[in-house]
This record gives sequence, C-alpha cells and structure tokens, in this order.
Amino acid sequence: MKPYKEHGKHTVGDARIIGEKLEALKRSSFRARFRLRTPDIGYVTSRGMETIRNHAVDFITARIAPANPANDGRQTPMRNHPVFIAQHATATCCRGCLEKWHNIPKGRALNDEEIGYIADVIMAWIRAQTE
Repeated sequence: MKPYKEHGKHTVGDARIIGEKLEALKRSSFRARFRLRTPDIGYVTSRGMETIRNHAVDFITARIAPANPANDGRQTPMRNHPVFIAQHATATCCRGCLEKWHNIPKGRALNDEEIGYIADVIMAWIRAQTE
C-alpha cells in the first residue's frame, strides 16, 4: 500500500494522512527529540517556505531517491539545515526509515509522487515547528 493513499482515495499532500503520520512519529522517543532551534527557524523565515521545499526536493532527489543510495542509513546529516533535522524527525532520512514508517520499499528509485509526498511530510513538520 502506498503511504499517501488509503483505499485508493487519497493523494499526495493529503493533510489528514500526513497529520496522522506526524502524530505516530511523535510517539517515537527518537523522532520526538528533534526540534528546530532558533537559528534554524530564522533560516526558514529568511528563505521562505517555497525555497525550503525546493531544498527538500533537491536533498531527497540527490540523497534518498536512487534505488540504492550511497551510504544509505548515514547519508543525512543530523544538523546544519532545517530539512536535515526534519528528515530525522519524520523518518524520511534513509530508505530503511522510509520503508519502516512510510511503506516505501527499498531497492527501486523513488518516483515523483513519492518525492512529493516526502517533501509534503517534511514541510508539514517544519511548518509545525515554526508556528
């Protein structure tokens, strides 16, 4: 089952599905410890959400989207960009986490719809952190 579809009737960007996923992630002690700090929030505010989303898509495409990413499980830094922090908080940091938390299987390249879903999850978390 695709992570962003439920019984075939929901599509990428479905706020309810993403909200449910973020609530589930909050119950993970590891995922729940991630927070944007003041400099990260300043970075998001100064750049704007559209630019941050573009960064997210670029990072996902380069680091996570290939069928067998280099250094999978270690390719996403734990700091230095709000998207990296969000990736760990949302379990979109590596193919193993994507498979476990979002039902996106390893071993094949991500498609545009999956990249969009991952970016939507990351941006929903960042929005919640900056409000």
